[in-house]
Amino acid sequence: MTDIRCYHAHVYYSADTLEQAKALCEGAVEHFGIQMGRMHQKPVGPHPDWSCQLTVPTERIGEVLGWLTLNRDGLIVFIHPDTGNDLVDHRDRQIWLGEDRPLKLDQFYRD
Repeated sequence: MTDIRCYHAHVYYSADTLEQAKALCEGAVEHFGIQMGRMHQKPVGPHPDWSCQLTVPTERIGEVLGWLTLNRDGLIVFIHPDTGNDLVDHRDRQIWLGEDRPLKLDQFYRD
């Protein structure tokens, strides 16, 4: 079995939901002591929307997933493990809270 280093939860938002997303991410940090990345106001990497990454230790994913499910209030959250295989982690091992979005996976394909 592949080792999971941690999980990344990407909270998606727009200009209209920026403050809501910020409050959700900061709330997760307060509740769980997890790491919060930058609030990107443009699509970054494979993500089609503005997003903020929460880094969740493997042993905390169950409780963080439950909390995000109950508190996302309509925001889309994309969650995937970090095993070191970015393509497979983003394409095959993802969890969506809310509507799934088309990811830009081209950057992960190698010759």
